[in-house]
Amino acid sequence: MRSYEVSDTHILRIAEAMQRLDIPEEEKKAKTLEGYMTAVIDRNRAVNLTAITDPEEFVEKHYIDSLSVASLEEFGGAKTVIDLGTGAGFPGVPLAVAFPEKEFLLADSLNKRIEVVQEFCRDLEIRNVRAIHGRAEDLGRREDLREHFDICISRAVADLSVLAEYCLPFVKVGGWFISYKGPSCEEEVREAEHAIGQLGGVVEKIVKPDQNAGSGHKLVLIRKKESTPPAYPRRPGKPAKSPLRASK
Repeated sequence: MRSYEVSDTHILRIAEAMQRLDIPEEEKKAKTLEGYMTAVIDRNRAVNLTAITDPEEFVEKHYIDSLSVASLEEFGGAKTVIDLGTGAGFPGVPLAVAFPEKEFLLADSLNKRIEVVQEFCRDLEIRNVRAIHGRAEDLGRREDLREHFDICISRAVADLSVLAEYCLPFVKVGGWFISYKGPSCEEEVREAEHAIGQLGGVVEKIVKPDQNAGSGHKLVLIRKKESTPPAYPRRPGKPAKSPLRASK
């Protein structure tokens, strides 16, 4: 296993965030996450993984923000989670470290990032993470992935109508799509309700966790009430170019 330099200050900050969320063995898990952060920042010189390279900002905006979903009862009951558009592994890796009893699949359309995430998880012995390369439109039609997960989470930057078409096909009926959205997301959520309904979902609530004050993210909880019609997701590129909208 490759070793990474760690900082007691960052470990303490991450551990305190975990403690507030009642996550056990917080110091041990915080050390793993500090090692992951060091690896990401170091590799970022060669591969574009994140725009956030200051460790203090990294802890706040990648770790504390990612872990904020842990405060939700809906997340607590999940056993299988897919993180769509994971990038450098957020929010999937912090959550996988915090909850080793859950199984995580991290998906991204850029293979270089997926290879890096796989390498770091292997080096740090994060055993409950798999990573997969592919576009959501293609992955969402795979029989082994479609309607397979208790929860789909995503911090991807895209309109919620588009994200819903990417994410809801992966969620079991009765499961949840949880989207990390900006502090003024209510109008975007209202505009996406038609698309979400077409895809078999319904918006249940919008939550502003105390733990992610630094990012300002809110969590949009969408329940999968019925199967997504076979026509969705549409072919690659179509959801982003022509988002599902209510007819006027």
